[in-house]
Amino acid sequence: MKRAWISPLLLVLCGSVVATGLILRGNLGAAVPLLFVFVPLAVVNSPLLFPRSIGALEAQSRSAVDGRPVVFWRPGCPYCLRLRIRLGRSAHRLHWVNIWRDPAGAAVVRAANDGDETVPTVVVAGRPHTNPDPAWVREQLSSA
Repeated sequence: MKRAWISPLLLVLCGSVVATGLILRGNLGAAVPLLFVFVPLAVVNSPLLFPRSIGALEAQSRSAVDGRPVVFWRPGCPYCLRLRIRLGRSAHRLHWVNIWRDPAGAAVVRAANDGDETVPTVVVAGRPHTNPDPAWVREQLSSA
């Protein structure tokens, strides 16, 4: 759980330190926009943007019942973020597994990617697809 928040906290901390330095030098006009860059970056890299993660075993059993894809992801991954944003509201219909929180999910990803933890890995009908096109994932979701 803590590991997922390291990157966002570092972004907020670094932005705050730099903004404080600018304010101490009397440059408030540059400090405020800087914070408006670092805070959204922290939110984007946090687990807040993604739907609630579940365990790999639960996701796989739910997927077997409802036919929806399972997405294995991790916070801070730009490709996971791209997939999440491009899926829009339909992202909440997928089963999301954070591999940093779930060792079984990390094992599934390593098995699908020759030992690498390459995410996003989307499992559709038992077949893994590494970093698929978001439009293809949307199609798979609509056919489920």
